[in-house]
Amino acid sequence: MRVSSSAVSLNVVDADASSRFLQEHFGFREEMAADGFASLTRDDVGLNVVFLRQGLATLPDDQRDVHAAGVILAFVVDDLEGELLRLQQGGVAITMPLTVEEWGERAFQVRDPNGVIVQLVDWNGGAAANA
Repeated sequence: MRVSSSAVSLNVVDADASSRFLQEHFGFREEMAADGFASLTRDDVGLNVVFLRQGLATLPDDQRDVHAAGVILAFVVDDLEGELLRLQQGGVAITMPLTVEEWGERAFQVRDPNGVIVQLVDWNGGAAANA
């Protein structure tokens, strides 16, 4: 098998709102968009984030009304504290404060207008980084 690209597809109430959030606060750009559909990318991410409006007839019946609950979009960044400050100054609510796990992960979270969790993370803290 050869995989030529990757995407994560999330069902949300308002695909446009989630698309604007990733563009405004995380530097994504829309590659494709239509009514109830947006595909976004960044050159440095390696995957597309796709938002589909719940209820689209193109989705199978058992997926059509399911919301992207329980999914975390996690992005590893170089300057976690800088990104935290940038988002706070931009008026984005921090829904999980900066935490440090014993295995070295440091992370904080925000939510987009549809409740999709976006987590920014680095691996600079904790015992693993000091080993």
